[in-house]
Amino acid sequence: MATSQSTPNLDERARHLLRVLVGRYIRDGHPVGSRTLSRDSGLEVSPATIRNVMADLEDLGFLDSPHTSAGRVPTIKGYRFFVDTLMKLKPPTGEDLLMLSHEFNDVAGDPKALALSASNLLSSVTKLAGVVTVPRHTHPSLRQIEFLPLSGRRVLAILVVNDSEVQNKILDVKRDYTESELKQAANYLTEQFRGRDIYEVRRRLLDEMKNTRESMNALMTQTIEMAQAVFPDTLPDSQYVLAGETNLMGLEELADLDKLRALFEAFNQRRDILHLLDRSLHAEGVRIFIGQESGYELLDSCSIVAAPYATDDETMGVLGVIGPTRMAYERVIPIVDVTAKLLGRALKSQSQPS
Repeated sequence: MATSQSTPNLDERARHLLRVLVGRYIRDGHPVGSRTLSRDSGLEVSPATIRNVMADLEDLGFLDSPHTSAGRVPTIKGYRFFVDTLMKLKPPTGEDLLMLSHEFNDVAGDPKALALSASNLLSSVTKLAGVVTVPRHTHPSLRQIEFLPLSGRRVLAILVVNDSEVQNKILDVKRDYTESELKQAANYLTEQFRGRDIYEVRRRLLDEMKNTRESMNALMTQTIEMAQAVFPDTLPDSQYVLAGETNLMGLEELADLDKLRALFEAFNQRRDILHLLDRSLHAEGVRIFIGQESGYELLDSCSIVAAPYATDDETMGVLGVIGPTRMAYERVIPIVDVTAKLLGRALKSQSQPS
């Protein structure tokens, strides 16, 4: 994300004081006054000068003054400028890296088990909530299709995707079909579309119907109509696993019960969280949504640090951390980045033949 348009108005002293103030507030959670800032900054300037700089930063929208304190706290704009311009990332410690690496090495099983492990790890290491979308093949390809006759003008469609995934669907048809007709229809579709992305097959069928319908015989027309009912026209909804949401209950920023209840309702409904994570699906590296930047009122008091994970050149999903806007970004961002790389590597390792 771009830095604030007010960047040119900040000289080096203002930048330094903003960096120190945001860091202190993230660490302690209390409004920062001029005396504290003067002591922490290490600058040999008078408290009056620091108060003037803080007032300028407030006028520019980087700081705010709570009614109950003479100190200042960062605004969303202040956090954004801090993250984009002032922050110095802190790579995971050796202990954290050891925990992450060992956990992925020890996990065996299906991709969902790896996603659950990753969400638990993110939660454990950051003490916030870890969220991981369940890995899915973004390009599931057709291997074979079969049609079997059922009673009452119904047909069972069997779709074999990739190497072994089987999807079944019962179709209501306009007439009874013989086994021979169904086999002929299935053979045609398998020969024409084997190896194709199943989300592209339906579009190709529609194009074929539009371009050559006049020259098709009745069975061919009905074959394509059946196939249109089998092949999906949109990607399926993602799923995600969430761990450590109870970590958010003890945070001062989410102490309001109504806010906390609304946030947990968003977790349960999943739709908004998934939509937000999907916005990071094609990002290059880590993406950060701070407070209102998410576009969802329920998340106004939260920040989400997210990154896509991939095997080779195929993006499989997104993982991240959900916490308060007063988050230790310099530590959380590298942890999310490293975990995304480790999860992608673990998925690749499991997919390779032993």
